[in-house]
Amino acid sequence: MESPERSRALVGWRLLALVYDFFPVLALWFITAGAFTALHGDAVRGGWLGLLEFAVLWLVAGLYAVLSWRRGGQTLGMRPWRLRVTDARGANAAPRALWLRYAVGGVSLLLGGLGFWWAWIDRAGLTWHDRISGTRMVRIRD
Repeated sequence: MESPERSRALVGWRLLALVYDFFPVLALWFITAGAFTALHGDAVRGGWLGLLEFAVLWLVAGLYAVLSWRRGGQTLGMRPWRLRVTDARGANAAPRALWLRYAVGGVSLLLGGLGFWWAWIDRAGLTWHDRISGTRMVRIRD
């Protein structure tokens, strides 16, 4: 049962937060790519260095998300929509669960958002990353 101060976060709210979060992540990616370019002397194109850069960019975005969720349950994009990530009991989620949430959410996005759309048919309105990580995204009521 949902508490009076929290309700489940609908897919639309989640996607709006994701759009907002794209901008701080993009800034972090620019800084990271700039560091790779400065170290390499040119833009990185393919090969092992390109794969390394991609992995570092993925980790930088993960650090942004996981540290934000761990610190206050919210990223910058989640704040205007009053969304918060918790564990299944409503407490702060563990770092391992948050990294798992990030990884499965990334796979879901690569599959055209299939894991997000799943929430529309899930009885509890949970996404793949909610279910697999044991976390929840809730909307904090006024």
